[in-house]
Amino acid sequence: MYKHPIILFLLLSFGAFANPTDSLENALKTAKGDLKVKTLNELFRVYINSDPVRAIGYTREALTLATEIEDKKGMAASYNNLGVAYRSQGALDKSLEYYLIAMRIYDNLKNQDGIATIKSNIATIYSMKKDYGQAMKYFEESHKHFTELKDQPKLVIAMNNLGSLHSELQLYEQALKYFTQASQLSEKMGKLYSDPLNNIGNLYYKQGNYKQAIEYYERAIALAKKENNQMTVLNIMVNMGEVYARQGQSNKAEHYLDSAAKLSKQLQAYVYEPAILKSLAFNYSKQGKMREAYETFVLYDQAKEKLNSEESNRKIAQMEMALDLQEKEKEVERLKSQEEMTALQLKNTRMVITLIILAAVAGIAFINVYVSKRKASR
Repeated sequence: MYKHPIILFLLLSFGAFANPTDSLENALKTAKGDLKVKTLNELFRVYINSDPVRAIGYTREALTLATEIEDKKGMAASYNNLGVAYRSQGALDKSLEYYLIAMRIYDNLKNQDGIATIKSNIATIYSMKKDYGQAMKYFEESHKHFTELKDQPKLVIAMNNLGSLHSELQLYEQALKYFTQASQLSEKMGKLYSDPLNNIGNLYYKQGNYKQAIEYYERAIALAKKENNQMTVLNIMVNMGEVYARQGQSNKAEHYLDSAAKLSKQLQAYVYEPAILKSLAFNYSKQGKMREAYETFVLYDQAKEKLNSEESNRKIAQMEMALDLQEKEKEVERLKSQEEMTALQLKNTRMVITLIILAAVAGIAFINVYVSKRKASR
């Protein structure tokens, strides 16, 4: 099974277009300024799961235009989109770099939706690097933001992500609770999502209930195909390939894993390569094809090393320091503002006291003058 069971990245949707493709393409012909930036970023959202090369082209154009016209919100959305694209390619350090840039912009804009989205996406990077403490921190903060914003579609994704993380930590009961809540909320909204179903399938797989796992995978992949969500289709095919390999159904396993390998290259989703190769190697070994198993396992080792290289880890550590520094700078600014407010309040209090004293002195002086005049008149 793919070792990061559908931990989803989040895209910012501007919700301005009913038909995701045709109306956007038509709108792009006449759109100008920040509306064109929004349209280009929406086109990225539409194409990222089916044609990532085209999607990246749209968001790069959006970033160029947003920078020219100083559209800060558009710039942040573009940087987030680039982070999503690089994450899918397995370039985790580059992905985190773009997420941090987007976070800084959204933070300056005080855009809570953007901040919540980026925190969720940063959490996916930590999860993929197996830094589960940091991943949990950012997923929980993101979930809290979306709850406060009452954003139900993103709450579905947030609960799904928390479920996936708890599953990684082998907290299966809590994971199932999150997946079930996500599925129930999506059903209540009138739009079933494939991701919670896929992840429930992962839970059954981990418990050795392969039959139930396949049932949920089949339901999930049917929904994903209906959504034209090729990334989720890819993830489910990897999962199904491994389940069939474990069951000794070699032909079915090879079918799904070969299909997954082709789709991974087509989508440039290189982050899935290690899982595909590892399952293929296992499938060969189950058939007694030890040479093929060894050669494939060597490829798996190389793909895994590339994804988790020392250079990548070093860069991510540097970015973690930058993120911590950013949080500390915000705290310093907050404390500074509090100190300035306290100083101002103290200054105002002193002024009030001084005015009261002056008024009292003036009152006493007036009374003395009045008394003196009364005495003189007698």
